[in-house]
Amino acid sequence: MKKKYKKKKGPVRAKKVSFDGITFASGLERYMYQALKKAKIHADYEGCTFTLQEDFMFNIESYERQSNGKGEMVNRGNKKILPIKYTPDFVGSDFVIECKGRANESFPMRWKLFKNYVNHKMTHVTLYKPQNQKECDKVIELITKKRKTNE
Repeated sequence: MKKKYKKKKGPVRAKKVSFDGITFASGLERYMYQALKKAKIHADYEGCTFTLQEDFMFNIESYERQSNGKGEMVNRGNKKILPIKYTPDFVGSDFVIECKGRANESFPMRWKLFKNYVNHKMTHVTLYKPQNQKECDKVIELITKKRKTNE
């Protein structure tokens, strides 16, 4: 008897998880929070939002199909374009952590923009991007080791 495989329906979404009165976007974020807490490393969960690209007025005509992909092409120009913002998962005094199990389509571009922002405006921090629990444990080890050498 052959197994029936279901076709995937869109992107895989992480399940929201609550712990210590905080609702995390994924189990990996909760794991990282618990690891930071156990190691007595202070970090704010989604406490800072960074503007990577300021908003601007787009004064040119731009004919596009409506955002739902249906209907006629309409002029979507001559209006204000919203800023591009980024909220990392954890921000500490000397580090930023972004837990990313499965990245969505827009994440790689946003991550590059954030790295550019950090490179110019936050040179005192180290970035970490763990993708599983083992890497979260490694992040704790790296932060602890770096702090001991800087004492």
